[in-house]
Amino acid sequence: MSHNILGSGTHYYPEYWGSAAQNQILHEITNALAVAPLFQPRMPRSNQPWSIRMSNMGSLGWVSDKNGYRYQPHHPETMAPWPAIPQSLHDLWAAVSGCSAPPECCLINYYDKPRSKMGLHQDRDEVAFEAPVVSVSLGDSAVFRMGGAQRRGPTQSLKLHSGDVFIFGGPARLNFHGLDRLLHGSSQLLSQHDAFADGGRINLTLRRVSPI
Repeated sequence: MSHNILGSGTHYYPEYWGSAAQNQILHEITNALAVAPLFQPRMPRSNQPWSIRMSNMGSLGWVSDKNGYRYQPHHPETMAPWPAIPQSLHDLWAAVSGCSAPPECCLINYYDKPRSKMGLHQDRDEVAFEAPVVSVSLGDSAVFRMGGAQRRGPTQSLKLHSGDVFIFGGPARLNFHGLDRLLHGSSQLLSQHDAFADGGRINLTLRRVSPI
């Protein structure tokens, strides 16, 4: 059962995935990263590095560098196409998104440092704003913050745990949101996988980019 815990258009499914499903998707992510390795995004114009690393799965991948934010069909370093989105994530999208068109991008954000975070921002590089953003948390818990359509408006926070699914669409689709802090060491899930021996948190966000 979902909860509209952060207002209209948001849906929170605590512990949507159990440990077996979490380990399975981590195995699939590991395979994807062998094809599309994690890279260090950078801020537009300033070229300052982010505190996280990222990659993508799907026909399109989101990247950030000194030239700006954009979606593109290939990895920015290897220039190879992104690996496919696993069927388990397509099944999740079909079950919770309410969108008839499939996702085109699964952004993989890896928070591997205790001070890794994400400032308040909008997801507005897509065309299909009528499709929601579907987010999956894996590994360490984190304090997620969401506001409204204005950057300086009031905000609310929610602690996300491994296996949780959070969705924002409809009136919340362009809400500002971010990650205040990582509760480093709160989960051992990632450290059980060789590719993530240092632990941390992975956030997956499924997005529809093109018009529906």
